Amino acid sequence: MTEGRIGVLLVDDEPLIRSGLRAILDSEPDIAVVGEAADGADVPDQVRRAAPDVVLMDVRMPAVDGIRATEHLVAADGPPKVVVLTTFENDDHVYDALRAGASGFLLKRAGPEQIVAAVRTVAAGDSLLFPAAIRRLAAHRGATGSGGLDGAGLSAREAEVLRLMAAGLSNGEIAQRLFLGVQTVKTHVGNVLAKLGARDRTQAVIRAFESGFVPPSTGS
Repeated sequence: MTEGRIGVLLVDDEPLIRSGLRAILDSEPDIAVVGEAADGADVPDQVRRAAPDVVLMDVRMPAVDGIRATEHLVAADGPPKVVVLTTFENDDHVYDALRAGASGFLLKRAGPEQIVAAVRTVAAGDSLLFPAAIRRLAAHRGATGSGGLDGAGLSAREAEVLRLMAAGLSNGEIAQRLFLGVQTVKTHVGNVLAKLGARDRTQAVIRAFESGFVPPSTGS
C-alpha cells in the first residue's frame, strides 16, 4: 500500500492505454499509480523500485510479453497481484498468463468501474474469476484430461466446493447452496488451494478443468 492506498504498476506498450488507465485509477482516493513500463522486460526493476500491490499487465508486448513477466513475478517472494490486459477474452495468451499465476484478466474496453473494481478485488486477495471464459479457453486448448484430481486427496465436501468454484459461485453463494457458514466455506476453499498447490481460486479452477474433474465442455 502507498500511504494507505493501493499501489498500481501499469505495463503496456501503448502510451495511450497507460495514460487512460492512469487517469481512471489516480482519480480514486484509495488507489495510486506508482509506476509505468512499456515492456515486460522493465517489470522487475519497476516492481523493486515502486513495490506495487497490483500490476496491470498487457498480455502482448514486443520483447517480454505478459506471460513471461508474470511467471517471473510470481516466482519471487511476496509478489504483487497481476491482472492481465487483453483485447480479446478468447486469446490463448490470456489462458497462459492465468496458468502462469495472474489473478485474472481485464478487457481493454472495460469501463472505469470495472477497472477500479478489479484492482480493489485482487488487492484484497481475491481472484477475478471468469469461469465461463476460462472454460472456453480450456476447451479450445484441448485441456480435457480424464485423470481427475484423485491424487490431490480432496474430501467429498472439498470436491463439491471446487465444482461450485468452477461454476463461478462466491464464498457466500457456496455457503447458501451447501447450507454452510461462510467461514466454513473459506476454510474448505483454503484446503482446496493447499491440496492443489494453487495460488488462488483461478489456479484451482484451471486445474479442475485441465484435469477433467470439471469437463470444460460442460462446466459444472
